[in-house]
Amino acid sequence: MLHIPVLLNEVLNCLNPKPNENFVDCTVGMGGHALAILERVAPKGRVLGIDWDESSLQEADLQLTTDDLRQRIQLVQGNFADIEKIIQQERFGPVHGVLMDLGFSSWHLEASGRGFTFQREEPLDMRLSPQAEVLTAAELLNMLPEKELERILRVFGEERFSRQIVKEIVAQRRKKKFTKTTELVCAVLAAVPKRFGRSRIHPATRTFQALRIAVNHELENLTRGLAGALAVLAPGGRMAALSFHSLEDRIVKQFMREHVKTKELQLLAKKPVTPSVDEIRQNPRARSAKLRAANKL
Repeated sequence: MLHIPVLLNEVLNCLNPKPNENFVDCTVGMGGHALAILERVAPKGRVLGIDWDESSLQEADLQLTTDDLRQRIQLVQGNFADIEKIIQQERFGPVHGVLMDLGFSSWHLEASGRGFTFQREEPLDMRLSPQAEVLTAAELLNMLPEKELERILRVFGEERFSRQIVKEIVAQRRKKKFTKTTELVCAVLAAVPKRFGRSRIHPATRTFQALRIAVNHELENLTRGLAGALAVLAPGGRMAALSFHSLEDRIVKQFMREHVKTKELQLLAKKPVTPSVDEIRQNPRARSAKLRAANKL
């Protein structure tokens, strides 16, 4: 599957990798950003690529076409929330830069079969790592109290019809437990007023986002990962975060601002970097991307 790394040139400009420096790609995915960084840090610079999903690491490994690349990259299965522990275990450093690409890969949507998309019938799993000890989306839908489900949709999905959708979910699960994505889509469509069904965004988009965030504890992991990234960075090192929805971007922005106040970080730009019209045309999924970066003082 074709993978197009988002804001690639802008990421490289922010991180400014130089020969023989070491970088951590916290969500290495299919390796697009990591390979570009590896080119810049040759001949002896290294990259530590972390990913929670073993399948993503296998895809990244396929991109390593030379012995030089294989010798200079370490691929590790793990959650970037544990970046400090992973760095210690791998004896990796000093760390001159950290990248967090918080986007969702096309592979997860199109080929994983784990129910991340509302566009096809799949099991309601939504775990980024099938080995992770977390509840699936189906288990959350079938087990959680009504008020907690409503909170998840309202807070994590910023869904204006959270109450109506959850009432429909509860009514449906009394008859039959949720197991498939199509069942959840039908519940959402039954709950959302018809006049909102023709909007640019599919009515189920926010519900699916909210459940995925809840299943994988994404916001908590991001908070921990940012703190860990700052801790492992060498003085003068840079950290960059690519976010794709307002909840993530808000956490990144607040974290960087707080540590600017304590004189631990210096922002590289006051406003986030966003994709050009040309990039959005070539890769529509990049349209919501925001890149924020800072230098460790």
